[in-house]
Amino acid sequence: MMAPVWHKSLIVWLLLAVTVALAGSPLRNIMYLTGQHPVTPDLHLSSPITHVVLAFMSPELFNQEEVNSTWPIYMSVEEARTKFKPGTQVMVAIGGWGATGFDVAAETDESRARFARNVATMVKDTGADGVDIDWEYPAGNGDDWKKVPNEEKAWEVAAYPKLLNEIRKAIGPNTLMSAAVPGLPRDMLAFKPETVPAIMESLDFLNVMAYDLMNRRDNITKHHTGAQASLESVQAYTDNGAAPDKVNLGFAFYAKYFRTEHDSCVANPIGCPTGLLEDPDTGADLGRAGSFAWRDEVPKEVEVSFNKAMKEGKYDEVGGGYYYWDEEESIWWTFDTPLAVAKKFPRIVEKEQLGGVFAWGLGEDGPEFSHLKALNAGVKSVSSRKEEL
Repeated sequence: MMAPVWHKSLIVWLLLAVTVALAGSPLRNIMYLTGQHPVTPDLHLSSPITHVVLAFMSPELFNQEEVNSTWPIYMSVEEARTKFKPGTQVMVAIGGWGATGFDVAAETDESRARFARNVATMVKDTGADGVDIDWEYPAGNGDDWKKVPNEEKAWEVAAYPKLLNEIRKAIGPNTLMSAAVPGLPRDMLAFKPETVPAIMESLDFLNVMAYDLMNRRDNITKHHTGAQASLESVQAYTDNGAAPDKVNLGFAFYAKYFRTEHDSCVANPIGCPTGLLEDPDTGADLGRAGSFAWRDEVPKEVEVSFNKAMKEGKYDEVGGGYYYWDEEESIWWTFDTPLAVAKKFPRIVEKEQLGGVFAWGLGEDGPEFSHLKALNAGVKSVSSRKEEL
């Protein structure tokens, strides 16, 4: 017996829907463009970029009753558009490491409404396609964690999604909105199973900062942007309610180093003691760690050691990170090479069916832009396979 015509139409429609769902959208390829390195490559390298995020505006600007229409930032949205292919989405990031003002914004219904209203005004005045909220450590563990205990910030767990919701209402459904969020589970104080779904209701996508996963609050060596730790970062958010296609994996276009103990690191430098890196009372940097972008000059005091790291470093297949321990100077180096960037695509982006990637930051990778090339190639590879489904 033949199926009715409408049954056939329904089957065709369902097959088409399944195909579209499996194929999904092309991966987002997002670059933060920073005031420290406001440098862009030629269009050949920048054309795969889908979104550019100008960093940063201060949150304190948006807590004022009266705001100036000349929003201070190192590069206008209009100028940024001239540096990328037509159609590239240009967003403005608010916040950043050590930025103040989010706690004031989130405190009450009135303060949240004021902040959101000013964000909407900024988007309109600048012509931006969206806004990125870089309140990186709501509920604690920010740069002031020794001065303001986390217990005093516990109220921010509930306030954070409320602030995002207020901003979404003010900017409307057609303006892009994202958030940069911690990569270390110990810092995900505001990102619980009961809050992540509410957070995601306001966002188009989530930028998971899967870098600085070793920092001066650690006391043993590990990969600061290793594949295994990065995988655990994104899984923490998806396990708590974030849809994978709304999650972007973060990449770091800079190197980090840490001074370590010596004798206990000789046998195996991975997981060996660093000694104290941060003042236990004030949280101040004790000068035993550092970082620099690929565009920067290498600090003179570690230049010889870094050259050895570039020549003799290894890739850890288990942790998924490139590293080198300088036995002579007792320095641990941790960074991504282009090969390490490439390995994250099948291991994380494709396996977890993530919606995209981002990097901090575009200009930091010059003048060679070798990490950007690897990122572009990974995006193209995964997107092509999605289209083939």
